[in-house]
Order: sequence, then structure tokens, then C-alpha cells
Amino acid sequence: MARLPLHGVRILDFTVVWAGPSATMLLADLGAQVIRVESIQHPSVVTRGNPRPVGSQLAGVRGSYYPDNQPGARPWNRYAYFNYMNRNKYSVTVDVTRPEGFAVLTELVSVSDVIVENNRANTMPRLGITYEEMRSVRPDLVYLSMPAFGTTGPYALARGFGANTEAAVGFTWLRGYPDADPSMTYAIFHADAAAGATAAFIVSGALHYRRRTGKGQFIDMSQGENMMHHISHAFMDYSMNRRSQETLGNSSPVLTQGVYACAESDTFVALSIGTDTQWRSLVRVLGCPQLERDPRFANGLARRRNQDSFDEIVGRWASERNAYEVMEALQSEGVPATPVISYRQAHYDPHLTEKGFFESVTEADAGTHTMGGRGYQLSNTPLHTRLPAPGLGHHNDFLYRNLLGYSDNQIEGLERDHHLGEVYLGYDEAPA
Repeated sequence: MARLPLHGVRILDFTVVWAGPSATMLLADLGAQVIRVESIQHPSVVTRGNPRPVGSQLAGVRGSYYPDNQPGARPWNRYAYFNYMNRNKYSVTVDVTRPEGFAVLTELVSVSDVIVENNRANTMPRLGITYEEMRSVRPDLVYLSMPAFGTTGPYALARGFGANTEAAVGFTWLRGYPDADPSMTYAIFHADAAAGATAAFIVSGALHYRRRTGKGQFIDMSQGENMMHHISHAFMDYSMNRRSQETLGNSSPVLTQGVYACAESDTFVALSIGTDTQWRSLVRVLGCPQLERDPRFANGLARRRNQDSFDEIVGRWASERNAYEVMEALQSEGVPATPVISYRQAHYDPHLTEKGFFESVTEADAGTHTMGGRGYQLSNTPLHTRLPAPGLGHHNDFLYRNLLGYSDNQIEGLERDHHLGEVYLGYDEAPA
């Protein structure tokens, strides 16, 4: 089998939460050896979950992140939030806050190509893990730093998760409904996944540059600024017209569209009309030829101005039909339309199933579960999950011996000094 595109690239992963891990997940999928640098002294609650979750946490949404709502003996290895985005990666533990641990880190950097991190902008400098320091060890190093708002500017040291970064650039303002304020915006954070995709792309670009020139570089990436490109139409509208767009709900500034209830309880269909041809096709399916001559729907602008009337007509028609029947009837006439399905239905969706999107992944502590794959494939180098998400420190022995060449005595010394381990200090394994 041909080698994957990023075979031979080694990445040190200091990422947290979602945006950073999703970036290194994409790079690992493409064949890079991604090594998560972790610490048994400092649990990453926002990444691997609470080392000992309490009853109130297990009763809430977070509880569902554990198989059968049970945290098990090692909750940090059973946390679905972590496990989904850390496939194909390795885990090594070392305490970089101590001299001997920092020395280990420099050895890791010397044999690596890339560092990726998305901590608060002053976190890595406090640890001494800056680009300037690390490139003294590896001159052609590619170093990506992707805090919420980048490493420079007035917001550089501001703390941020997806909710904050989206809010600060206008995205949250546009996501709601006309009859609701921004407090009603649901907690699905587009910014994290968007940042991960951009980060993987730009790291690949920097590696290509290094291959041509022999030079590494520092990449200063702002998750917030990255989000602005996802609402560029609103920014350009204000730039050109001084018009501030407002919340549109399910409608669109350029399409005539909506989400409509169907006959069965809690079933819906989403459809969009982007051209006059699609409008005429919709009219044929509706069986209402008189609408072609209705001035309210004469063109795209007229249809958007009369969105309420459009919704009433389409909604009445859809309410008498099955969601999949609506999809088939409209798609057969060239009208974009699909049912609105739940997560449960997505697991059994015939399209996703036939394409092999889902994979069965077995993790030592979490068991075997179906996980989503990726929205792309390469014809010559098919992608799949080669490794499950790593348990904390799971690859210590392999990496210290085979990558760094440490002896038994050196490894035993690091174990005694609590650099190596698979259990957080102070958190003994819970009874099974």
C-alpha cells in the first residue's frame, strides 16, 4: 500500500479542547506521526475530562460522554470528547516544568518537524516553549500557535472558547432568529472545527514551503479572525453598503429557503431555491402552476421579500407528506431538499452507511464504538483509523525507547521522578 501523504512528518501536539485536537487529528489522518505531549501532574480537564467526575456532572450532558454514562477506572481514557478527536495519535508524558522534563522535550523537538498548540497566548512562553527557543533546537521547525485571538493585538491574552471567539467577530449575532436575542444561540461552536481545518491546511502549506526552501517558520493564527471568512458576505455588505445584517433564522440573504414540518411528528425537511428554474420546478411539484405568474414570486428578490407567503405555501404542502417523499419529489426536479435528521438517524443513514463513513473503533478502556470517519477520501491512499485515541502515557515505553533511545535505567529514573505514568498523580484508579 502506498504511504500516506504526510508519512515521515512528526508533530508534537500541545493542543487542548476541540480546535487544536481537530487540527492534529486531520494531520494524523493524513499520515503524520502526532505525539500528544501530556503531564500526569496537571490533568487537562477541558481536554480529557474531569479525572474524577462527580454525580452532578454524570447526570448532565457531560455524563453522556462516557460509555454507558460510566467514567470507569480511568475516566480520562473513556472521555468521548477526547477520544473522537485524537485518533491516530500517540501519547507521551513528561513534566516540562522541571529541568529534566524540559530536557526531554528538547530531545523530542530535535527529532520533530512541527509543534501545534492552541493555548492562551502566554501559556507556552511561560513554559519556555517558544518558537525562538525551539528553533534553536530544530532550525527548520514549523510552529503553529492558534490562540483564540492570535498572539498579538489587544485581545492576545484574552481567554476564549468557541462561544467567545464567535461572539467577538459577529458570528453569534447572525446565528439566531429574528424573534430571539443572542442568548438563544445554541452551543454548537463552528469556530473550533473551522480553526482545525484551517490549521491543518496551513501546516501542510508550511511543510511544502520547507521542502522547497529548507526553512521552517512561525504561524500566528487567530481562531477569531479565521471565523470572519465564514461570514464574509455580511462584512462585505457593511463595507460596501453600510448595511448591518441581522439574524435570519433559517432564511438566507441570497436564497429563498426554509425548514418545514412534515406529516409525521417531529419530522422536517429543509429546501432552498437559488434560481428561477428551481422555482418553476418547485411550482410543478406543488401542483400550483398559477404561482409562476404570481408577482410575489417573480424573481429571487421578490421571493425573499415575500418569505412569509412562500413559507406558508410550502409549509402547507410539506405538512401532508413524508419528509423523504418530499426530498425525492423535489430532488427529482432539481430542487435542493433533504430531511432534517437526528443524530440517531444519522447513524443509520443509508447514504453514510453505503459510503462507509462510519468506522468501528476499539479503545482499551472505552470499548468498541462506531465513530464518524472523514468527509473525503484519497483514491491512491485510502484513509482509515489506524490507531484509537491514546490512553494517557500509553506510548511512553515505545517513544522513549525507540524514538529517543533511552535505556532501562533512564526510563526507570523518569518513572521514579513522576514524569512517566498512565494515571494522574493524586487520582488513583477508581474501583472497577
